[in-house]
Amino acid sequence: MKFILSTALLSLASLASGLVIPRQFCPEVTRFGILIVNSPTNATSFNPGDPIHIHADFNCAINTFGIKPEFTDYTLEVPVDINNGFEPRIVLARRTLAPGATTDDFTVTLPHWDYIPNSGYSVFLTDVYPTKGYDGSALYVEGTIEAGLTINPPTL
Repeated sequence: MKFILSTALLSLASLASGLVIPRQFCPEVTRFGILIVNSPTNATSFNPGDPIHIHADFNCAINTFGIKPEFTDYTLEVPVDINNGFEPRIVLARRTLAPGATTDDFTVTLPHWDYIPNSGYSVFLTDVYPTKGYDGSALYVEGTIEAGLTINPPTL
């Protein structure tokens, strides 16, 4: 009984001193980050030449899963299950996180390209991060997440 009472008193003391840190919920799906792609003008679809705002949050990836991207590639792609094999990946940006940063925010312009009508497009974020092999050797691995967007084909 004495142990339970002292544990309860320690818990109350930590609450009173403000040492309690809220627990962060990081589901497995966030291990490579959270990607949000939207329009600065709140449009629901994009035309070639429109600005695209990209926000990547790596808080869970870094602080919970220990995955700190050294390089990040943002590409525009037709997902594999829709791609007929002829649509190339378009590199929107290749970036690195600032020291100590857990987010990446920027705006790019949707390139002028011959977009395929009625095809779904996605922005893919590929994290390239260092890890160690089974023998302790250094190596780089990739993890990818995506966010879909609608592109209006160009009118000629």
